[in-house]
Amino acid sequence: MENGGGIGTLQERSLHAAIKQLYEGPGTQVEVAIDGYFVDVVRDGLLIEVQTRNFAAIKDKLFALMKSHPIRLVYPIAVEKWVVRQSPDGERELGRRRSPRRLGYADIFEELVSIPTLFLHKNFSLEVILIREEEIRRHDGNGSWRRRGWSSIDRRLLDIVDRRLYRQPADFLHLIPDTLHRPFTTSQLAEASGFSKRMAQKMAYCLRKMGVLRAVGKERNALLLTT
Repeated sequence: MENGGGIGTLQERSLHAAIKQLYEGPGTQVEVAIDGYFVDVVRDGLLIEVQTRNFAAIKDKLFALMKSHPIRLVYPIAVEKWVVRQSPDGERELGRRRSPRRLGYADIFEELVSIPTLFLHKNFSLEVILIREEEIRRHDGNGSWRRRGWSSIDRRLLDIVDRRLYRQPADFLHLIPDTLHRPFTTSQLAEASGFSKRMAQKMAYCLRKMGVLRAVGKERNALLLTT
């Protein structure tokens, strides 16, 4: 189970543990009780909290801890995912396929929309780790109708591709193409970056909340944004 303020689900267990081990070592403490919460790792006074999904579930915990402590939220994003199907008892592998989805740093905004203003506090930072992972599924009849009874049992780390530390809002500007003319709309941002319009809208929302982007007018019904 994840610590207080997390979301404690079985399917996050292996991935969460593997990511947490990246920060453990001599002089570190794990599962430390601080201000009423359990923190994954404490290293040289820095609180390190691993979350593999659902930032909204950990928002209150982060807000409470960063008032008095520097805290780093660590989030893995799968740039490559293998879906492994197992027999109901987990004894046999029935199939393996690579998911067609390709994620990247920009996908952090899927979660960051829940906590964009935390970056305005000097004690908060975020590390994004791009990974290769495998998702274990079993046909136990408890899965969603979309998966026809297949349940996601676990997520396992296969490899680390890259990692990036975001200490302040301006660090996210690397995601906005230099070739994009200023000011711009979210549609123009999506076209220039290759992101979906939905992703561009979430990015723009977060960066406006962080003070990195500002609205300077309108083009028809769309806001014109600039850095």
